[in-house]
Amino acid sequence: MAAGPALPDGRARAQLPHLSKMERVVVSMQDPDQGVKTRSQRLLITVVPHAVTGNDVVEWLIQKYCISEEEALHLGILLVRHGYLYPLRNVRSLVLWPDETLYRFQTPYFWMSTLWPAAELDYAIYLTKKNIRKQGALVDHEKEHYDQLHRKINHMWDLVVMQAREQLRAAKQRRKGDRLVIACQEQTYWLVNRPPPGVSSVLEQGPERGSCIAGRVQMTKNPDFYKRQIECCRKALSRSRVKSSVCLEAYLKFSSQHEPHDPIMSGCLPSNPWITDDDTYWALNAPSAAVPTKLRVEQWGFSFRELLEDPVGRAHFMDFLRKEFSAENLSFWEACEALRHGGQAQVPALVDSVYQQFLAPGAARWVNIDSQTMERTLEGLRWPHRYVLDDAQLHIYMLMKKDSYPRFLKSDMYTGLLAEAMTPPDTKRRVFPFMWKPRRLSPSPALLPASASGETAVTAGGLGGGDREV
Repeated sequence: MAAGPALPDGRARAQLPHLSKMERVVVSMQDPDQGVKTRSQRLLITVVPHAVTGNDVVEWLIQKYCISEEEALHLGILLVRHGYLYPLRNVRSLVLWPDETLYRFQTPYFWMSTLWPAAELDYAIYLTKKNIRKQGALVDHEKEHYDQLHRKINHMWDLVVMQAREQLRAAKQRRKGDRLVIACQEQTYWLVNRPPPGVSSVLEQGPERGSCIAGRVQMTKNPDFYKRQIECCRKALSRSRVKSSVCLEAYLKFSSQHEPHDPIMSGCLPSNPWITDDDTYWALNAPSAAVPTKLRVEQWGFSFRELLEDPVGRAHFMDFLRKEFSAENLSFWEACEALRHGGQAQVPALVDSVYQQFLAPGAARWVNIDSQTMERTLEGLRWPHRYVLDDAQLHIYMLMKKDSYPRFLKSDMYTGLLAEAMTPPDTKRRVFPFMWKPRRLSPSPALLPASASGETAVTAGGLGGGDREV
């Protein structure tokens, strides 16, 4: 049996980018020393080796990645829905339960990273084998697929039946525990690659999700669906909307404001480094430039985000806040940015450092945030993660944007920066100097050589003089 997602025409599809990350997590979970502890579990009278419980999986994810229980459960459910873990009971429901429910790790043969398509022939063999074993007791959607495949590959149906019976005969020679494991593996694989109607497929990408449409058709049979639709429409009617004319005016204002500062639209001084060998433009606009250009300083006045994204502008803004004795606000914002984009292993230490420096009672650089934000932040510090200080950071950001930033634009410091900012001289050069050639006027056939033209001029002058005398 071949594993992996397939395109509608049967070609293998490129691996989705998130699958490699999920498979690295699964490999770490199966590490014999630091992974999830596996042990033999008894399922009724059958002993299943190398099984884990849902509770063990959730606890391992919490300890390994320093995340909350809700995030760990969500990550575990994603692993189950992608087929990297499969339940030993109720295989039709690919959900991770944080209790003593038994699960096993899927063998890499059935992983989604295998780029071979899930062939129709393999699915037909699986359905035929299940139909023989359960004597026709297939689920409704499986019966529908079974009939479609029977009509589609009727010319080779004898091969399908022969392969199914051969696999069943080989399965009878295995132990009961092995037969249970293989059956759960196959069923999980086909639930991922051929999901039932109404279940979204994790292999689909892009805005077109056909299974969602099928689920929507099923939901119309339920009266609660119409109640939810009515409530959704009521909320949509009460939602405030912006006129298209206002949006277009905002786009025009943004474009006209940024056009002089766009090197592609308006050119760049002193020369264009994309088409010349002169890299002066990069040196003048470097993050550590001593004297910023005038266009760069003007751009700081467009928005507060423009000022913070420029290292030079943020440094001058820090100097201004020091004069107003509120530099701890920007320092706290920078510390939160370092926490958000830092390494996962340093997250607990960074969270504790930021809390002790800016938020703890009696902190050296205490920042002023409201009580509700502080309560949400303290509650999140129980399970520290890289986004635990987002509420406090947003509060300080809006405080600087509405109070400190307007005063900075009106201050003498910003006015002086505009006056002292440099304007690079224009040193235009030809784009392709090797193609330039000096202009040479082509001789006109109406013009004679120099000697002949002189005689002609004298003759014409004489004739002209005679005419005037006459």
